[in-house]
Amino acid sequence: MELDQVMRTTFAAREYTDDPLPDDVLWRILDNARFAPSGGNRQGAHIVVVRDPETKGRLAELGEPTVRRYVAQREAGERPWNPVHPTAVPRDVIDATDVPDSFVAPIRNAPVVLVVSVDLEVVAAVDQDLDRIGLVSGASVYPLVWNILLGAREAGFGGNLTSMAVGQEPQVRALLGLPDTHAVAAVVPIGKPVRQLTRLRRQPVDEFVTRERFDGPGFSA
Repeated sequence: MELDQVMRTTFAAREYTDDPLPDDVLWRILDNARFAPSGGNRQGAHIVVVRDPETKGRLAELGEPTVRRYVAQREAGERPWNPVHPTAVPRDVIDATDVPDSFVAPIRNAPVVLVVSVDLEVVAAVDQDLDRIGLVSGASVYPLVWNILLGAREAGFGGNLTSMAVGQEPQVRALLGLPDTHAVAAVVPIGKPVRQLTRLRRQPVDEFVTRERFDGPGFSA
């Protein structure tokens, strides 16, 4: 599969067949993914490969509180977990919200779940003093995650970058024995998709890329 085709067809796979993901295939995916860049080339990411059903089930459970608020906000017409606009949904409503199986089933059902963390002692968070949510340190881990998803797609598998369990990071650390300096960045279920999408809907380039300024003309060929 050509690179441009992989980039254009790597989708969030959430339903998997019973096909296994052999260690040798996963190793090749990770062996290629490791060439992703990181701040200062410090390579502070760590990946825990989880196959144990009980551990996968617990990871799914740990994401449920985050999912409840996500769904409750969405039903209230809010943008879930937005850092600019706090939620107005009452806590009792959030606590009473059902967790759709579609949010947790991928982690329970995937043959492999990758828990990706990054060592905060080695990242360069140059935006840490700004009065907003920090983003820059993600550059030291998310390119790796995306390389994994691209590699999975090329190998005929698929995955989904999830973050619902991150809200319960202390429990995830305890479950997997992660050091206190490691931040959980993603929980990534990977398996053979029930169906392979070949066309994705995305904004055209000229709708989100502009020339010279934010309010400049749209960039086109």
